[in-house]
Amino acid sequence: MARILIVDDSPSQLMGIRRIVEKLGHEALTAEDGAAGVEAAKRDLPDLILMDVVMPNLNGFQATRSITRDATTKHIPVVLVTTKDQDTDRVWGMRQGAKAYITKPFSETELSELIVQQLGGAAPAA
Repeated sequence: MARILIVDDSPSQLMGIRRIVEKLGHEALTAEDGAAGVEAAKRDLPDLILMDVVMPNLNGFQATRSITRDATTKHIPVVLVTTKDQDTDRVWGMRQGAKAYITKPFSETELSELIVQQLGGAAPAA
C-alpha cells in the first residue's frame, strides 16, 4: 500500500480522486492548496503526489517546483491533475519537475493506470 497525497482546492475533486486512490488499496492524504501540499509533502513524505494546478496561495506549478527541488522531497513523483490542457501548460508542468500530466475530466481507468505506472507496479486484477 502506497501513501498518496492529493492536492486540490475543490472538495468534490478531492473526494473523487480519494475514492479512486482508496479503491486501488492505497492510503489517501489530502491538502487543499499548493502551500499546504508542500508542507504535507515534507511532513508525510508520500510515495506519490497528485497535484492540481489552479489553486490559491501557491499554484500547482509553483508547488511542484518547490517539491521537486527540495532535498527531502525531490524523490517523490508528482503528477499534475488539471483542467489546463494546452501543450504549453503540459511542457511548463514537466519543466517544473512533474513526472506526468493528466487533464480533467479523466476517467477512473486513466487515473488508476497512471497511479499504478508512477508507483512502478503492475495493474491490479479486475
